[in-house]
Amino acid sequence: MSTELILGIDIGGSAVKGAPVNIKLGELCSERYRVEIPELADPDSVSEVIASIVNYFNWKGPIGCTFPGVIKKGVIHTAANFDKSWIGINGETLIASKLENPPVFLLNDADAAGIAEMELGAGRGRQGVVIMLTFGTGIGTAIFSEGQLLPNTEFGHLEILCREAESFTSARARKKENLNWKKWTERVNQFLARMENLFWPDVFIVGGGVSRKHTQFLHLLKSRAEIVPAKMQNKAGIIGAALAANRQFEWVKNITNT
Repeated sequence: MSTELILGIDIGGSAVKGAPVNIKLGELCSERYRVEIPELADPDSVSEVIASIVNYFNWKGPIGCTFPGVIKKGVIHTAANFDKSWIGINGETLIASKLENPPVFLLNDADAAGIAEMELGAGRGRQGVVIMLTFGTGIGTAIFSEGQLLPNTEFGHLEILCREAESFTSARARKKENLNWKKWTERVNQFLARMENLFWPDVFIVGGGVSRKHTQFLHLLKSRAEIVPAKMQNKAGIIGAALAANRQFEWVKNITNT
């Protein structure tokens, strides 16, 4: 198998998506394959879903995978929208154990999306402080300073008006409360203002599922920073997972060879 290909897998709040990625071009090599997540979303059930995607592509090579939580050296430390039994588990080891122990690299889902956008999408060539925001089941954040990622920021859990930001500002909250775009963006603007006061960003990149409909709401968002839509939309997590995995595997190989 070509070393230019890595299987990217993106674990979302409602489904797991995956596809082989050409890491040289930053493009999917086939249509995404999507599998719904079981209601419990426990480690065994979700890892079986991941294995089913790997087997769907008859994949035998390296894998990059996202997870909606804080990841350190493969170990999951938070799981806000998943079963709490994930906390403390080495996700890389778990996923590999369901297969034939391929190389697996696990990282935060918003970090993966941000890496894809910074390398190949809306953030490419951007200087200063760039903040990627993903609006989906929760709110993911990825912060870059002069192109360098500060991993695992998870600012969707900031408290705003005595509530966790993602509980009333996520795409799920918009659908659950049947908010129109104007009402929803009023909430998002409060979140943007809080992030502005903390980081003074130069650019916000708005991603996640809502980015497909950015023409309906982006003009309603207010910020001192420039606000741009993500270019890769729902492909960003898959592509970013593959790019990050390739970077990690190359680093390990170089360390091993020195």
